[in-house]
Amino acid sequence: MANATAKTKPKGNEKTLVIVESPAKAKSIGKFLGSRYKVVASVGHVRDLPKSTLGIDVDHGFEPKYITIKGKGPLIKELKKEAKSAKKVMLATDPDREGEAISWHLANILGIDESDVCRIEFHEITKDAIKNAAKHPRTINRNLVDAQQARRVLDRLVGYQISPLLWRKIRWGLSAGRVQSAALKIICDKEREIQAFIPEEYWPVTAVFHGDSRVRTFEARLAERDGKKITLRSKEEADQVLEDLKKNGFSVAGIENKTTTRKPLPPFTTSTLQQEASSKLGFLTRRTMFTAQQLYEGIDIKGEGTVGLVSYIRTDSVRVSEEARAMAKDYIQKEYGPEYYAGNYFKNRKKDVQDAHEAIRPTSVTRTPDSIKDSLTKDQYNLYKLIWCRFVASQMASAKYDVQNVSILNGRYTFRASGNRILFDGFRKVYDLKDDGETKLPALTEGQSLKEKDVKAEQKFTQPPARFTEASLIKHLEEQDIGRPSTYAPIVSTLLDRKYVRREKKTLIPTELGFTVTELMETYFQNIVDAGFTAQMEDKLDSIETRGDDWKEIIGEFYGPFQEELKEADQSIEKIELKEEPTGEVCEICGKPMVKKFGRFGEFIACSGYPDCKNTKPIVHKIGVPCPVCGKDILERKSKRGRIFYGCSGFPECKFVAWSKPTNRKCPKCGAMMLEKNLKTAKYVCSNSECGYKEKE
Repeated sequence: MANATAKTKPKGNEKTLVIVESPAKAKSIGKFLGSRYKVVASVGHVRDLPKSTLGIDVDHGFEPKYITIKGKGPLIKELKKEAKSAKKVMLATDPDREGEAISWHLANILGIDESDVCRIEFHEITKDAIKNAAKHPRTINRNLVDAQQARRVLDRLVGYQISPLLWRKIRWGLSAGRVQSAALKIICDKEREIQAFIPEEYWPVTAVFHGDSRVRTFEARLAERDGKKITLRSKEEADQVLEDLKKNGFSVAGIENKTTTRKPLPPFTTSTLQQEASSKLGFLTRRTMFTAQQLYEGIDIKGEGTVGLVSYIRTDSVRVSEEARAMAKDYIQKEYGPEYYAGNYFKNRKKDVQDAHEAIRPTSVTRTPDSIKDSLTKDQYNLYKLIWCRFVASQMASAKYDVQNVSILNGRYTFRASGNRILFDGFRKVYDLKDDGETKLPALTEGQSLKEKDVKAEQKFTQPPARFTEASLIKHLEEQDIGRPSTYAPIVSTLLDRKYVRREKKTLIPTELGFTVTELMETYFQNIVDAGFTAQMEDKLDSIETRGDDWKEIIGEFYGPFQEELKEADQSIEKIELKEEPTGEVCEICGKPMVKKFGRFGEFIACSGYPDCKNTKPIVHKIGVPCPVCGKDILERKSKRGRIFYGCSGFPECKFVAWSKPTNRKCPKCGAMMLEKNLKTAKYVCSNSECGYKEKE
């Protein structure tokens, strides 16, 4: 066992080695633990399945063939050296399946016995949480490890065996996946609904009435004729109703007053945070998780140093610890008054394997968003404020409303109007809701005659179902029990990267390629794309964690039928030719149309006259900014390692290049081009390094 190796240093100089995943987390934790500990980072996983082969022995119990991740050799050598000289090794990776698996791999590499109490777990990066975790180490949870292994093996079996089939039958570079393919089918099914939708005409009738000095006008909508719900389907019907209404006056037939309440929403889970950040902040899922990770791992706060601002960000639970509830109670009663505190408890929608984690919340309520604004980037501030407000609001009293429903009579026809007034704002003092404002009505009495200002009928048509946005897709996947919080961001990214889906005004629209792949999967791999089957498989995978079920048996039950499907698909599917997308350009060599093609290294433009004409060129992305050197277009490009940079389209004659995005803004100090940086200290910086000018906005 590595921890029992002979010591070469005097005992007083020995330290406890703590291994975490990220350098940022190592920096935060090291500050809290002090000089008796040394905290280092594994920088994520150190072992994984090989990229070049399946890496699973399907004939001998689906045993994974793990290898050291390329480039991690020197790091592992250094970790072994540190572990050998350490008094003790503690593994402090994230408190979930993935984190447990990283600790298990590290223990194997460093020779630590699984029965050793070497694992420490914390759910927020604060001094108290870290010190308490260090005092209570535990053994590695093998159920958690096996649950992660099962998912990794299952996803590898599906992805690495269907994807080559798609390469052979459709084109290179495509992929399929256990959750990815089910999500794509959901998007395609929605598009089929939209395509099959037949709009229906209808004519709503609205009356606008004069009010009083407080509310000058108000509206009422036609609801009933002879006491029955009415829907007008044509202009002729609407015109007849308008004629009938001229024969009689309007009067108040009934007034109903009641008080209603609206409860606050629970604190965020991973998926609800992604959804709310999308709708309120316009963040894509990847941006939300990137920023949330920074808030969790630690931010350098003026006067405090580096500290984690939020609890662990990958959770399905809405549970909140008693300590956090007490913290919220003190803050709410002090800042807003005792009447604003309710101390709400929230129950999870279902018993969840990740309930060991709390909901996402601030680590300190007294660390208000505005009090630390100067230490945060714009994205960090906006997301932290969203998390802080949602948590504080979740412990506050319900909002109360006075609601008034009015029935207005005109002969055979009944109109309805409603208004509401906030009696007590409650949680809305902290967390306002866009769809929850006031709608005021004038003072009305039963039998009162009303004077109409206008009565009109408007032609409308029923609308098809709305396409999915990232937020609504995540909500749907969660409701269907497909995937887990940590998978949502990569699912959407993969669908976009593979060109299965395109994003248009925030909505996700399947491409022809997306439909082609889905139709093939529906025909030959029905279970893979079936939402019900995918959800059942998630439950089975969860049972490995909760009940200790044998993960290899679960994989075996799936793999037998799956292998037969693979054989049938390979024999039955003919080569599928995709339509080539015209670019609108003409080949300068032979004059034929240029089309988009897809090769091993991505999309490119080629002559449609291939193989007679082999003219090709890359797809370029202009950013609408001229080169400051020669005036030609600046293009967005990718380096060999996939990093985006910006270069002049006149290369190699013009050598202008920049890693930050050029803009059309000019430096007010020296006149040089400003670059978009989005740093804590500045959004724009001067491209002239000798100038040094910066702008916040």
